[in-house]
Amino acid sequence: MKTKNGFLKALVIAAAGSLALGASAQDKPAALKGNWTAMVTETNGGHLLGNPDAKTKLVEFMSYTCSHCAHFAQEGDGAIKLVYVPTGRMSYEIRHLLRDPVDLTAAMLTHCGSAKKFPLNHQAFMTKHPEWMEKARVTTQAQRARWQFGTLGARLQAIASDLDFYEIMESRGYGRAEVDKCLTDEAKASQMADLSRADIATWDLKGTPSFVLDGQLLDGTHSWADLRPKLDSAL
Repeated sequence: MKTKNGFLKALVIAAAGSLALGASAQDKPAALKGNWTAMVTETNGGHLLGNPDAKTKLVEFMSYTCSHCAHFAQEGDGAIKLVYVPTGRMSYEIRHLLRDPVDLTAAMLTHCGSAKKFPLNHQAFMTKHPEWMEKARVTTQAQRARWQFGTLGARLQAIASDLDFYEIMESRGYGRAEVDKCLTDEAKASQMADLSRADIATWDLKGTPSFVLDGQLLDGTHSWADLRPKLDSAL
């Protein structure tokens, strides 16, 4: 899916305000030897699964409103987490390219709570992707108006309500108050938008999903079928 210059400027940055980046990666949790799958480290803009010091490093740039990303999650996520990450030889970082307010809403919610909750939050949104994207396609003009006016927090809460994001988060054990706290964190929203734009500029990203393997952007690689042989070669 194509990214666009200036995305989120009107709907996200204007509401969130211009705030300086200040988030730092959380302290790395202690990992059990041979159990790298359980290790999740929050980075400056994403989450890294597995051994942070792995020789081979895979980074995925994804969007929650991208159908190709949902397809990759269905085909590739499980294999990466079950076959490649557990060895400790490869880490897998997921980062977000924010294309619109719906994308931002989902990304904010997957980041809700501690770093260790991210993988299953991410999985929950990708598993339900066809259902909530269909709801987004058939929203009324009145619903979309609620997405465009008011504070940023109010807009994201409206999106979450209309697309049943509250139900997804409840299935993950979150209460409504906790979800609302995450959705109204305007500093976090601004930071995520800033980091998304920075990643696009740094890597000259043209679409999602895109992959960087050991510091090299994999041109023309946007599916598990394309990515898998390159991972095998690197390892």
